[in-house]
Amino acid sequence: MKRDPLVLVAIAVAVLLAVGAGVVGWGAGHYTNRVKTVGTATTTRASASVDPKVAAGAHAFVQFACAQCHGLGGKGGVSPDVPALTQVGQALTVSQLTNIIDHGLGESANPTKPYMPVWGAVISKRQVSELVAYIRAGLPSVADATPVAVPQNQGEAVAGAALYVRDGCINCHGPNGLGGVPNPLSPDKTIPSLSGVDFRKEFNTYKKITDVIRSGSVIGRAPIVSMPHWGGILSDADLKALVAYLKTLK
Repeated sequence: MKRDPLVLVAIAVAVLLAVGAGVVGWGAGHYTNRVKTVGTATTTRASASVDPKVAAGAHAFVQFACAQCHGLGGKGGVSPDVPALTQVGQALTVSQLTNIIDHGLGESANPTKPYMPVWGAVISKRQVSELVAYIRAGLPSVADATPVAVPQNQGEAVAGAALYVRDGCINCHGPNGLGGVPNPLSPDKTIPSLSGVDFRKEFNTYKKITDVIRSGSVIGRAPIVSMPHWGGILSDADLKALVAYLKTLK
């Protein structure tokens, strides 16, 4: 039975639209928080050649402030004590990389040296797996996987609020410093909040706050969560901005 050519064309167009809608729907579901109305075609092309798991790892790399120590794309250059990750994916196995992320690495007893914190109780197993996939894939460029921009000339507290997100403080101390992230082996079973009477009573001077940011708070081994040493990573200007933001938390 012959069909009208116009009918065949209509069917073909309908099929293509259905397939396209399915692909767009999957992408929207996978990157719900990354949707942009501007530059959609560019974003789609940039992500099309990257495995979805690897792309998710790129976003986790930024979210958990790996880029702040290992450099954008893991290229290093931030501190002589923090290695680049561009060759690590070929040198280490999945198991070795997972163990380092879960348990931390570095000279935890020396607060003047950057220390890779214990992430096992903060980052989910799925996210760790995605991070490992991203590193082993060679840390490819992924659209939108970039750190939060820090506003300029809008005051220290405004810059500090952005730094709080960019440098990963929010992952452990929660939005607005409200805390609540579990830390089962610590005395109070959670990572402390950075707002409220207790924090202000214990850290009642600028020096006390900056000292603990610089030196971290490494109080045990995995699975206890330990605050990394930010000395040598954060500039004095960034520290001032962070403290200015923390002082706004009531």
